[in-house]
Parts: sequence; structure tokens; C-alpha cells
Amino acid sequence: MTFDHQNLPLSPTEARVLATLMEKARTVPDSYPLTLNSLASGCNQKTSREPVMQLSDAEILATLDALRDRHLVIEVSGQRAMRWEHNFERVLGVPSQASALLGLLMLRGPQTAAELRTNAERWHRFADTGSVEAFLEELQDRSADKGGALVQLLPKAPGAREARWAHLLCGAPVLPLPSASASASASASASASASASGSSATALTGAEVQRLEALEARVAALEAQVQRLCGALGDSA
Repeated sequence: MTFDHQNLPLSPTEARVLATLMEKARTVPDSYPLTLNSLASGCNQKTSREPVMQLSDAEILATLDALRDRHLVIEVSGQRAMRWEHNFERVLGVPSQASALLGLLMLRGPQTAAELRTNAERWHRFADTGSVEAFLEELQDRSADKGGALVQLLPKAPGAREARWAHLLCGAPVLPLPSASASASASASASASASASGSSATALTGAEVQRLEALEARVAALEAQVQRLCGALGDSA
């Protein structure tokens, strides 16, 4: 079975196992290919992982079998134990720079181009953020005959300075719902706006009342003046 992420995306567990192999191949080459114990430790790390997982040896072995069926990992005979290595770049036909970015996105979740450049320091040293963006755009614009896009630029989150990138190897990313704090902030903003509108309306009504009182006073003064004029003319009306 060949790799087709659009019709048969990776599961979260497959992405974790595969990306861990990709990471350790670059960061600890002396210990690579990995034994089951080393792979389990890497998959279940508490740092540089989003989300944090706790995979059992049985789950990892089953996942390795599934990835091997898709030619994404290779089992290698070791002196004391079986070892595994990834075959990601060859199967997907991507350069090592793009492979580093995809591996980081699988391990750490959506990130900005600047975050990817920083986090990729031990994987590949990109010259600048622009070079990271160039590889991401190539992965996003990947033609259908090569399997289609592998990453997607997400909508910019409220208050964020930069948009984040997500991989598509596990299917379309699920966009997070607005947080409770964001909803509360929006509600407070709406309430403040409504309150301001209400205050403005109250102030306008008060001004109208004052204007009416002034007009009534002028009318009363005019009536009194008319009566005085009528009295002077001898008209009792």
C-alpha cells in the first residue's frame, strides 16, 4: 500500500511515531535507527510534543506495522534488538528541508514560520524566516499529481501577530473554537458598547427635556406679555 494522505490520512499515533523517527534521525544520529524502547521514550516525551501522549509498546508496534505497510518505516536488524528507521522523504518525494518542517508540525502542532525556524535549529538551519516560508508555500502549492498540498496556512487567530501553518498528513486540521476568555472578552466588549449607546441615549433624552422646559418658559412669558398688552388696550380678553 502506498502513501495517500488525502484518501487515507495518518492517525495521530502514526504521525507521532513517524515524526519521532524523523526527529531522532537528525538530533541523535548516533542512536539511530531506534529500538522500541528509544522510540517509546521519544513518542512519550513531555517536552516538544503537542499533544503529549502516553503510548504503550503494543500500540507503537502495531503502528510500526501499519507504517511499514505504507512503506513509511523500515525494520532494520540490530545486534541485540530490532530497530526502525523512517522512509518519509523517499515516499513523499520531498527535500530534507521540507521534511524537517513537516516533522516539526506533526510533533508540535500548528506553528508560525518564525516558530518553525527556531524549533528546526537541530533539524535544519534555515537562513531566515523567508526561506522557511518558501518551503511551506511549495508544500502548500504541491500539484495533484504529486499527491496535493501537505500544509495549510490557517486563518490568523484573534490578537495573533502571525498566522500559523498546519500539516495535512492527518487530514484537514480542526480549527479550535474560541476560548472561554475570548468569548467573555467579546461579550464584555458588546456589553460595554451597548452600555455606551444606552448612556448616549439617556443624555440625549435629558437634553430634550431641558429644551422643552425652556420652550415652555418662553411660551409662558409670551402669554403674560400678551395679557399685559391686552390690558393696556382695554381688552379683557
